[in-house]
Amino acid sequence: MFLANDPGKPLRILTKIHSNHIIAGGGATSGPGGRRFGTGWFFRMVFQVGADMVEGMSTPVSSIRYLGPAYQEACARAGIHSAEELHQIGADAAYARMLQTGSKPHFIGYYVLVMALQGRPWNDCKGDEKKALRKTFDAIKARSFDRDRSALDRILDEIGVIERRPG
Repeated sequence: MFLANDPGKPLRILTKIHSNHIIAGGGATSGPGGRRFGTGWFFRMVFQVGADMVEGMSTPVSSIRYLGPAYQEACARAGIHSAEELHQIGADAAYARMLQTGSKPHFIGYYVLVMALQGRPWNDCKGDEKKALRKTFDAIKARSFDRDRSALDRILDEIGVIERRPG
C-alpha cells in the first residue's frame, strides 16, 4: 500500500503490490502558499512477503502467454501444477516429464514451450536457433519416449499387473 499526500490535496491512498513486495509510504501536507499544516511526515516501509504467506498461491500454466489449456493438462499429467514450477524446472526437464507421462513427441510442441518460457511467440524461432532446438528435442525424445510402450502398458507395469519388459 502506498500512502501519499500531494500539496494542497486531501490524503490519497494508493495500493500497489509488485512481485512479492508490498510498498507503503506518505508525504507532508502543505496548504496555500506552501505553508505546512502540522508536522510534515514521511515514511516508507518495504518488506518481503514471507514464503509462508504465499504458500498455496500459484499461477496456472495456461497463464503463461502462448501456452493454453492443452499444455496445462499435459503439465498436470507430468506433475507440474503451476507456472512457477514450470519456470523453475525449465523447458527441457518439463518436456521430458511430459513424454514420460504419455504425451506424444512433437517438435513444434517442444519449441512452443521453449519460446513461451522466454516470453516469445512460437514463430519467432528460426534459423540456427531452431536447428539447435531440434537437436535438443531429438536428444530428449531419445531418452524420454518409448514408442513401443503405450501409456497403459507403462501404468500396468508400474503397479505390477504386467511383467516388466527388459530395457
